[in-house]
Amino acid sequence: MATSASAQSVKVTLGTATPGGGFPVYGDAFIAAIKAQDPALEIVPVNTKGSTENVPRLEAGTLDLALVQGEVVHEALDGIGRPPANLKILTAIYPTAGMFVVRADSPVRSIADLKGKKIAWGAAGSGLVILGRYVMDGLDLDASKDFEPVLLERAGDGPAMVLDGRVAALWGGGTGWPGFVAVASSQEGARFIAPTAEERTRILAKHSFLKTITQAAGSFPGQKEPIVAVGSWSFVMARPGLDEAVVMRLAKALHGAEAKPSPQMAETTEEHLGRPHRAKCAASGRSGLLPAGGTGPKVAVTSAAPVRSLPTATHRSPPCRTTTRAASKAKAATAAPKTTTTAPRSSSRTGRSTRPPRMP
Repeated sequence: MATSASAQSVKVTLGTATPGGGFPVYGDAFIAAIKAQDPALEIVPVNTKGSTENVPRLEAGTLDLALVQGEVVHEALDGIGRPPANLKILTAIYPTAGMFVVRADSPVRSIADLKGKKIAWGAAGSGLVILGRYVMDGLDLDASKDFEPVLLERAGDGPAMVLDGRVAALWGGGTGWPGFVAVASSQEGARFIAPTAEERTRILAKHSFLKTITQAAGSFPGQKEPIVAVGSWSFVMARPGLDEAVVMRLAKALHGAEAKPSPQMAETTEEHLGRPHRAKCAASGRSGLLPAGGTGPKVAVTSAAPVRSLPTATHRSPPCRTTTRAASKAKAATAAPKTTTTAPRSSSRTGRSTRPPRMP
């Protein structure tokens, strides 16, 4: 766990997910960005089963930081199927537009065409699996019964299963997501299947914490047109009690890294998150909810301010709040945007959803 922030050298652990998925790739980029700005702040990546393992490990204190899919954050902070979690958000990282990929020569043209077929939903502990459950539930479909679910030991196993025909489709999401890149880069090529406009309306009506997300053209090899889907933002979360001085250093380093973000970090910038003034807040020793500029959620920069509901985008710029008990109870009061556009890399609580059935 993290050492005292009074020491020059600090070691922090970061939980990611199984190899072959998007979180390990992002985690490596996140670590490199922090190291470039603050070499004495060492972040050690830890491969986990994914978001559903990361949250309890943060609560138990066996991880300092972790990457967590938006749906898992929603359930944890809102106490859906469990007691509300006392966790904090360091920053939003990128939006995930949930969709399927099939081989380019597949006869499948819609979600309805996939009913009854084998679907690789992702690694068993991945938040992508939960996103898939919510999206299908919004269409009155059960991901575990209306399809033949295949849960992977490693996220990286999915593309080969699509290409050799063991599964009809792979579920996933996120700009540059490795599974989609692998299928799209293959000799067979890829085609993406996302909810139609009518289906998106149904999904968002039932699960309003999800948002419309447009995956820009060129996000994957051969993808010539934008793809409109639904999904959420993922977050870097911090364990309770993480030294605030360490969090301030992380926030300041992230702000400094925005000048020249890596492709993986391109959406963790002020352009996408608004103008968070991380360095200003960090240098002043103050915390609070940081504003976004209309495409992503607010973020909290210190462990002092728990986010009990998902704070979302606003065009206003509230000042950094002092780290008092009153500040720690602050809540976002603005509504979430309905649409996020996520480009190729070169939520206030909007209603309690009923948790869809788990996959076996």
